[in-house]
Amino acid sequence: MANKHYYAAESAENYEQKCLCVLLLDTSGSMSEIVDGNIQSTGKKTKIDGKEYEIVTGGKTKMDYLKEGLLAFYEDIANDPTSSQRLEISVVAFNSNVNVLQEPTLITNAEFPTLKAFGGTAMADAINEAIDLVDARKQWYKETGQPYYRPWIILLTDGEPDYGQDIPGVSARIKHDTFEKKYVFLPIGVGEADKEVLEQLEGNYPNGMKLPAMKLNQTKFSTFFKWLSASMGAVVQAEEGKAIKLDDDISWMENFVI
Repeated sequence: MANKHYYAAESAENYEQKCLCVLLLDTSGSMSEIVDGNIQSTGKKTKIDGKEYEIVTGGKTKMDYLKEGLLAFYEDIANDPTSSQRLEISVVAFNSNVNVLQEPTLITNAEFPTLKAFGGTAMADAINEAIDLVDARKQWYKETGQPYYRPWIILLTDGEPDYGQDIPGVSARIKHDTFEKKYVFLPIGVGEADKEVLEQLEGNYPNGMKLPAMKLNQTKFSTFFKWLSASMGAVVQAEEGKAIKLDDDISWMENFVI
């Protein structure tokens, strides 16, 4: 299948070593669930992703917290002189459909994405889209003479995939690619995300490297994105072939309950 992502007409802004970070964000209807604040019941109910929710007014949703954390991430990258020149950000959102809201770019050219919660969870389609994007961007780095670090794909999801989504197929692709060091894949669950699905999506890394499926502690999106910006900062300042120490603050993470 041909890769629809095409960057050949684009010129390099600088020749610093690049690291691509693809944020793969679940924007399904369940992300509109209110999780905090003063709320009032409307007496009505609705079904989203096969689950029944009470319709209320007021309060803050998971999507509100995601937007706050993402904005802080953009600001941290913009304020770091090294990350702003080396880290490229891409945003792929998925609900019933998959949308590339931000093609890979340095933070100076990035526009904050518009995120709205609705629809289902086309998870496997979104992951394949993100991998295709990574492949195309790496080819562009090579064609334009830009050295690059191994890209990262960060999946944030609070649901389970829609019926018919090929999770086994995309899982096999992730395991093959991560073993070949094509990218790093980090699956993170939010709320009642399907633990078994996320564990299927874990990478298969050589040299004993482990990045297991993780779970966000309540709504600590801001803490997670602070960890991510610090970790990406460590990546883009690392010497080639040297071990990278990710940020120690993992207070954003909660263990899965078995």
